Amino acid sequence: MLIVGALLLAGCTGKAPQPRTQVILLGTGTPNPDPDRSGPAVAVVVGGRSYLVDAGPGMVRRAAAAAKDGVPALAMPELRRVFITHLHSDHTLGLPDLIFTPWVIDREVPLQAFGPPGLEQMVARLLEAWEEDIDIRSHDLQPHTERGYEVVVTETVGGEVYRDSLVTVTAIRVDHGAWPVALAYRFVTPDGVILISGDARYSPALEAAAAGVDILVHEVISAVGLANRSPEWQAYHSTYHTQADELARLAAAAQPGLLVLYHQLFSGVTEAALLEEITGHYEGTVVSGRDLDRFSLPLPGP
Repeated sequence: MLIVGALLLAGCTGKAPQPRTQVILLGTGTPNPDPDRSGPAVAVVVGGRSYLVDAGPGMVRRAAAAAKDGVPALAMPELRRVFITHLHSDHTLGLPDLIFTPWVIDREVPLQAFGPPGLEQMVARLLEAWEEDIDIRSHDLQPHTERGYEVVVTETVGGEVYRDSLVTVTAIRVDHGAWPVALAYRFVTPDGVILISGDARYSPALEAAAAGVDILVHEVISAVGLANRSPEWQAYHSTYHTQADELARLAAAAQPGLLVLYHQLFSGVTEAALLEEITGHYEGTVVSGRDLDRFSLPLPGP
C-alpha cells in the first residue's frame, strides 16, 4: 500500500483522547537545509513520557509544536531522555538546544543521554562552550533550576540500554560507513514494538532486529536518483545509506506492521517516485514521513 504524506491513525487529531503509545516525527530531514524538514529526530511517547531518538537541528521547536498540539509529554520540562544513533552533525546539531532550552523553560532534572562512544566527550565540550551562559543563568536574576542543564551520559556499543515501567530500549549495531559505532534503537512498549534505524545501510543484523516490529522508522535514499549522481557520491551513499530497493527487500523479509520513511534522500526524484521504488517490491503499508506526523499503537486492524 502506497501512502504519500501523513498517515493519521486513531486518536491522533483533534480533542480525542490521546493514545498511550505514539511515534512522532520531530524531523525527517538530512544534512540538506530543507526549510520544511528539520534534522532527524523521532519521539516515542508512552504513557505521558517521551523518549527521543537523535537531536537534529530544529527538533526542540518541533517538540514545542507537538506539545502545543496536544502532546504534553513533549513540553520542555518533559524532554528528559535522548538516544543518539551516531555523532554525525545532522543528528546532533540540536543537542545543545536540547540541553539548554528545556532547562531555561524549567526542566528540573538532568538530561539522560544514551549513545555511542564519543558522546560523553561531545557533551563535555558543549557544556564547556556554554559555561558562561550556565554561570550567568545560574547565579544572576533568572530563577533557573540547579541541575536542569546537566547531562548524564551512558555510552553503549549495543544491547539493552534503558528500562523503566513503560519501555525497554535496546541498541543494535548497524553499518554506517566509517563510523566505528552507529546504532538503531528498538523500543518494546505495552502496545507494540518500534524500531528506529538511524542512518544505516542494509545489513542482516538490521533486518533481523526489524522482524515483526509494529512500526519500523527507516532512512532511505532513492536508487534511481543516486544513479544520476557523480561516482564519488554514489560510492559514499552506497556505503552509508540504504537504497530504496534494499529497504523494500528488508521490509519484505521483516514484515513490519507499518514502514515509515524518514531521512529521505530524494536525490532529485519526487516523493511519490521514491515511494514507488519501494512499493514496486513490497506490498506492506509504507508512509513517507513528514515533520510532526504521528502514528499510534496499537495499529488499527485490517
